[in-house]
Amino acid sequence: MDIFKFKQFDVDQTGCAMRVNTDGVLIGALAEANDPKNIVDIGTGTGVIALMLAQRFANAQIDAVEIDKNAADTAQQNFKQSSYHNRIATHFKSFEYFFDSQPEPKFDLIISNPPFFLDSLTSANDKKNLARHTDSLFFKRLLGYIFHHLTDNGTCQLIMPLATTAIIKDMLLKHNLYLQKIIAIKSFVDSVPHREIVTFGKKQKEIVERGFVIYDAPKVYSAEYRATLKDFLTIF
Repeated sequence: MDIFKFKQFDVDQTGCAMRVNTDGVLIGALAEANDPKNIVDIGTGTGVIALMLAQRFANAQIDAVEIDKNAADTAQQNFKQSSYHNRIATHFKSFEYFFDSQPEPKFDLIISNPPFFLDSLTSANDKKNLARHTDSLFFKRLLGYIFHHLTDNGTCQLIMPLATTAIIKDMLLKHNLYLQKIIAIKSFVDSVPHREIVTFGKKQKEIVERGFVIYDAPKVYSAEYRATLKDFLTIF
């Protein structure tokens, strides 16, 4: 068993290509929503983001969508073992099939740590390839579904490398969606950002931009990172 222990739940990572990682826990902790009732986590993997959101938002019902069978089975077991099991549903299917199979529901928050190596060479590891390699058509399809399934005040929040967020930003207006917030994540205060959490929705607002620094020094987490993850990680 390969268990990653959080303060209020455990995540079994056995057999999962994409393990618990910094990207996942950051978006799980930093995602913003105003008492969301319905959330969908696209590409839930081990289920860590869905579990973090269940801990944060006590009134939310969460749909966790995963196209990889082993990951979906692992996530479902992680949900069952948690105290949030009655508020998280696992869906072993593509996000297209998930949305097509229930065209009416609207979501207050759509969240994802998505595949982000656009148009890149395939990996020798098929599972990791499925989880991390895609092409720009993926995001065109995703944005179309997001527009139709967000509530009017809802948001979609994604964490990706900057080269990929640049592509997303260029696509938003074509899908009647508006960029609302950017969190630029960097390893050290003098580093170049390597990830962004982008927030967008149907409402046009003044774009809020801020930074987030993970480390003060090698292997020394920043006060900002510690404060953000203190309710989740057992090391804090």
